[in-house]
Amino acid sequence: MKSLIQAVVVAAVLAAPLASFAQSTQPVTRAQVRAELVQLQNVGYNPASDQTQYPANIQAAEARVDAQNGATSGFGGVVSGSSSTPIPRAARSAANDGPKPIYFGQ
Repeated sequence: MKSLIQAVVVAAVLAAPLASFAQSTQPVTRAQVRAELVQLQNVGYNPASDQTQYPANIQAAEARVDAQNGATSGFGGVVSGSSSTPIPRAARSAANDGPKPIYFGQ
């Protein structure tokens, strides 16, 4: 009987941290989502605009809203430009002139 009580106590101690990971923030309401969308539209964001630039457009609009609200974040800002490196002209012309052997350019 004593070992059963000890087993229950150990199980309770091990299960206690799992309960502490419960969601602590309330879900966002429909009214809050609509208010955020209105704020974004007021700074120039149009959800029906250019779909190919979606991430950049929404991030830029959020940055403008944050600037208006005076909010600062530890996550960094919006980066403009592209992340790809331009291919040199010699590599572009050599890349499209047919199949190459395995060790081409080595």
